[in-house]
Amino acid sequence: MIESTLPKYASLKDEEKVRLILVGNPNSGKSSLFNSLTGLNQRVGNFPGVTVEKKTGEFRVSKTLKGEVIDLPGTYSLSPRSEDEQVTFDYLNDKSRKDIPEVVVVIADASNLKRNLLLASQLIDLEVPAVIALNMMDIVQRNDQEIDVKGLSKDLGVPIVPMNARIGKGMNELKEVIANFEYKPPKKFIEDHQSKDGLENTVERFDKIKSIVAKRLVDKGESVTAKTTRKIDQILVHPIWGYFIFLFILFLMFQAIFSWSNLPMDWIENGFLVFGQFMSEALPEGVLSDLLVDGVWAGLGGIIIFIPQITLLFTFIAILEDTGYLARVSYLMDALLKRFGLNGRSIIPLLGGAACAVPAIMSARTISNKKERLLTIFVTPLISCSARIPVYTLLIALVIPAEKQLWSFNLQGIVMMALYLLGFVAALATSLAMKYWVKSDERSHFIMELPIYRQPRWKNVFMTIYNKVKLFLVEAGKIIIAVSVILWVLSSYGPGDKMSAIDEKYERIGAFENSSGQKASEKLEASYAGHLGKAIEPAIRPLGFDWKIGISIITSFAAREVFVGTMATLYSVGDEENTLSIKEKMARAHDPKTGEKVYTKATGYSLLVFYAFALQCMATVAIVVKETGGWKWPLIQLAYMGILAYAASFIVFQIFS
Repeated sequence: MIESTLPKYASLKDEEKVRLILVGNPNSGKSSLFNSLTGLNQRVGNFPGVTVEKKTGEFRVSKTLKGEVIDLPGTYSLSPRSEDEQVTFDYLNDKSRKDIPEVVVVIADASNLKRNLLLASQLIDLEVPAVIALNMMDIVQRNDQEIDVKGLSKDLGVPIVPMNARIGKGMNELKEVIANFEYKPPKKFIEDHQSKDGLENTVERFDKIKSIVAKRLVDKGESVTAKTTRKIDQILVHPIWGYFIFLFILFLMFQAIFSWSNLPMDWIENGFLVFGQFMSEALPEGVLSDLLVDGVWAGLGGIIIFIPQITLLFTFIAILEDTGYLARVSYLMDALLKRFGLNGRSIIPLLGGAACAVPAIMSARTISNKKERLLTIFVTPLISCSARIPVYTLLIALVIPAEKQLWSFNLQGIVMMALYLLGFVAALATSLAMKYWVKSDERSHFIMELPIYRQPRWKNVFMTIYNKVKLFLVEAGKIIIAVSVILWVLSSYGPGDKMSAIDEKYERIGAFENSSGQKASEKLEASYAGHLGKAIEPAIRPLGFDWKIGISIITSFAAREVFVGTMATLYSVGDEENTLSIKEKMARAHDPKTGEKVYTKATGYSLLVFYAFALQCMATVAIVVKETGGWKWPLIQLAYMGILAYAASFIVFQIFS
């Protein structure tokens, strides 16, 4: 247990600002309450010293009182068993915060009072200023249950506000309670609670909670929601059909990502081409103009065009999580993953890796077994993340026509799903091999509460999409602009006087047909970027890659999506008209020696497989260093995935050549 660090007698009537600390069990609706309070006025960062996500925001409590909100990670009790729970424990035990009054808002799932009141009872015994937000009252009513809220408040000795945070019901009442809050120490929930050991303390708490709930909750049998959930689970978590349903959902998801994103992607692409052409004509000729058009604008256009697909991916993941289905996938996968050295909780990082490996690896903290956690961290980057989507989309569009179908399904979407399945299979095979290498005597167990099925909380889904896409744009944008500027310089200048010699050569030749394109190609080869690409070309030629692809591979070590921005910059240098998209420029590229197309099916498939396996993300390397406590495993991971990518790419190129 912890000692209270909050003021024991707090009155907010004369205060100008208050800090609300949101605490609650996982799946209690804490995120819904946070989003309802803050709307778009929120920030996402990390807690000091750790990589656990920190969500903060601001809102107006009343005309005279401002509110600051801290959303702590979900926890079942104040006896931490995972790193997320440790963060909540440490934050509540932090004695350094004395700037403004604080009130703890305990979000409790009204449809599962017995479990949710354990955390509330612990906070009551700490004598912290607390309010209980009794959430999901709509489910209680739908289940034909009744809760004596006034009686429950009297039993616990703290204010209780019934609410439905999903639709904002009860928000005004909660703000009114906060605005008029005046702390009065409640009676102890358990006498001498600090002198008892953890098990005895918990048993005594649950006994008292059971007696309170029995008195204050009128339950008329199995709830309608529980019956519905049980019937749906008979289908979705079936030991055989459950796997096929999951694969079918993934299949539909990737079909939709390709089909629904075509129109907005065309709009964005045309918009960038038109504005790029306008910039070329409007800006005076010179170095700065070339830098802005061929460097920064081309690089940004190469990545922003894929925002519709990334948005769709985040949307599907958010909906699956909010409905309660992802928790079922964890349960379903436990028996399968155990054979590969993982457990059911590993599926959350693995599925989360489809969005971004960094938070996915962080979510592995919920895995208590150290060996299973390490294996999960090691194999998660093999799952194709959203940063690979721009690469996949560009290359798939180059080698597979959009109109090509397999039966009535879009072949591009099928190939995209195959790449994700390839990463998943590689992750399982890697984990299977590693489980015999990494030794541990620690026993494994899998315990997870399955939430009831419910309709997606659309505000939550929207906030998730907004924050994820914003973070992706900001983080990717900073890297791409920096890389694009550096790459433009390397592509526009070269050692010695070779660049000047090429200019003089074409001045003597005169304005022959296509001489502009030939001149640009020769100057690019003579540039610093060309020299760098030529230096590594012998090593990557067996994979079907030329020196331009080599440059893109090097720059995309900063982040995989930089590949597209690099290609956009390389193929824009010398394109004075600026009327072709990056896909069209790459499709027209020919090898000057052989005259054959650069991006054949063999090269395209080889590149796809290379990016499916290669660990080209410095942020992922950094988070693995943080999570494993050193450089040993990140370096092994980097070397392993690099070798795997090279070998698989070589094999694929030889097969399709």
